[in-house]
Amino acid sequence: MALTASTMLPLGTKAPDFHLPNVVSGEIISLSNFAGKKALLVMFICRHCPFVKHVQSQLAQLGKDYVQSELGIIAISSNDAKNYPDDAPDKLKAMAIELGFTFPLCYDETQETAKAYTAACTPDFFLFDAEQKLVYRGQLDDSRPNNGQPVTAADVRAAIAAVLAGKPVEGEQKPSIGCNIKWKSGNTPSYFG
Repeated sequence: MALTASTMLPLGTKAPDFHLPNVVSGEIISLSNFAGKKALLVMFICRHCPFVKHVQSQLAQLGKDYVQSELGIIAISSNDAKNYPDDAPDKLKAMAIELGFTFPLCYDETQETAKAYTAACTPDFFLFDAEQKLVYRGQLDDSRPNNGQPVTAADVRAAIAAVLAGKPVEGEQKPSIGCNIKWKSGNTPSYFG
């Protein structure tokens, strides 16, 4: 298990568009699905990673807590499903149903969306404002598997609260830490070394 940190995409970056299938419904989800929202949370996750497993209940809770709000949420899995079959669309669908996700979980088969967002690890979080400009990127909270810290989503929740209130996101933004995205052979992006 290689520990990998977020690339920390520059704040103010415009959210890259995407057109990805929702593994549950089959519907194609794009950035336009979230037009008119005050904020958009893009989460890069997968099924097999122990870092995602550690926080997955809190991810589901985030969806439930904000389902009636002005926050749009999408989860994206970009892992190579051939070499990591637990991250194949059918297994992702089972995960979304088991956890009761209220947001789309999409599969990025080409890995182009992960590259566009400079996603590096699972989980990796990107929060955009009403103009779809990046205002937060990094960790969910200080919790990691086996470090004894509770999973609260404190960092992401504070950023969401600020954006929904029309305020700037305050405080240090710490990189997320997790397993590296499982790139297909020959597809590793340049920012990833």
